[in-house]
Amino acid sequence: MDIFTKPLQVGNLISGLGPDELREMAKKDERTTEFGSASYVTKIRNRSAKFTEIVGIEPTKSQVETILKVREYLKDKEVIYTERTMCQTPGYQIPCRLYITKPYARIPYMWQNLLFPPTKLDRPFLTTVDVPEWPERKVIVNALDGVTYVLGTDYFGEVKKSFLRMTMYRGKQDGGLGLHAGSKLIRVRDVNGKLVEKGVILFGLSGTGKTTLTCHHHFLDGDEGVAIRQDDVVIIYPDTRCVGTERNFYIKTEGLEPVGQPVLYNAAVAKTAVLENVHVAENGKVDFLNYEDVGTNGRSVVQRSDIKFTDNEIDIPRTDMMVFITRRDDIVPPVAKLSPEQAAAFFMLGESIETSAGDPTKAGQSKREVGTNPFIVGPLDDEGNYIMDLLRKNPHMECFLLNTGKIGNKEKIKIQDSVGILKQIARGAVKWRKDDYWGYEVLSECEGVDINRLDPRNYFTPEELKEKNDSLRKERRAWLDQFLSLDQDIQKVV
Repeated sequence: MDIFTKPLQVGNLISGLGPDELREMAKKDERTTEFGSASYVTKIRNRSAKFTEIVGIEPTKSQVETILKVREYLKDKEVIYTERTMCQTPGYQIPCRLYITKPYARIPYMWQNLLFPPTKLDRPFLTTVDVPEWPERKVIVNALDGVTYVLGTDYFGEVKKSFLRMTMYRGKQDGGLGLHAGSKLIRVRDVNGKLVEKGVILFGLSGTGKTTLTCHHHFLDGDEGVAIRQDDVVIIYPDTRCVGTERNFYIKTEGLEPVGQPVLYNAAVAKTAVLENVHVAENGKVDFLNYEDVGTNGRSVVQRSDIKFTDNEIDIPRTDMMVFITRRDDIVPPVAKLSPEQAAAFFMLGESIETSAGDPTKAGQSKREVGTNPFIVGPLDDEGNYIMDLLRKNPHMECFLLNTGKIGNKEKIKIQDSVGILKQIARGAVKWRKDDYWGYEVLSECEGVDINRLDPRNYFTPEELKEKNDSLRKERRAWLDQFLSLDQDIQKVV
């Protein structure tokens, strides 16, 4: 498509700038924090999901007209050009380039802090053209050519995700599957006292606790511990290797405090962090609990080196545990163990609640998103079929549904509950019982966690449980029925 691939003509191309120069250029937008870090407040404070268009084999007339207008607009504008590299491992690296109008230097400043330095690679670039001041809010995604136009939004997350979306699509072309998932290694002594290492990936929509659980140390010490690898997107391959994408982290700061989330909190208050839509007083005082003037989708780009329990690696060589995180306030148990078919079904269900990162007007409402991944390009059915096939061919992988919400809309599942459950599962120190209604297994014993407190049976009568289960099954069936190419073995388990 010539309109996407032909060189961009601009009035003045500004290239070769490093992070310090970009920060200085963005000084007009900065409020410096008490820690010496930069903070910015954006006009748009969430992703533009409703305004995103995926280009088909040919762009629509409207898409062509919009892009022609943008290209004409840029002919006399000053545009910042910067390159970075996605992924760290040779053979998987992808070159990326960003064009953005000069007044928004803070965005490439944040982007440079997130990815790896540019590398000469014999692969096509992923390209994003960003014009935040454009009068119409629109994101046009051309996956075939690896080009995205981000228009009318100054939210950094839109640029970040534009490259991750394309990276996941490239991974699919290479025989893998891009996953909206964090990754880590958990080293524990199992029930026989043997030191074992488990590769873990955790799925979840923004606001469900994915980053919190990915970056938690599980209160392990000594020869036990964790190695945090990624908190957003990985590419899984048929041998269960998970290739990481980003060098650093873009974390959600809502409610961040030093006691419950010390790893993330300490990284967010480091001098090297870059805050976005976080309350910072005129004197530089940072308050992660104040949402009055900035909303609840506060973010921070943080350095890997400022997060404890990281190392220089971003991949995991083998995946042993696949965890689907949901946040529900009803009858979903704190954890359920899934068969390959059930896991593929819950991957397709992608159950959670809406947060301010997606659609602030619907925050708190029930939501479903295949793979908890709003950035899939291509047939959704194929993703669920891939997951089931992967799990059947790799029986060492265990899959779980993990609820981080409430039981009976009353009893909160605490962070300590979730991290304790995952730790004991890794040790093999839990006992399961079959759930007669759903057919998956639920915990009957877990050292250090009061399972009785988190048992839905203690909050509803048998009649109420059946009514709620029947209603949930109806919802789940209606959702899965839309995927006509989904393997029947996946359909049957709900």
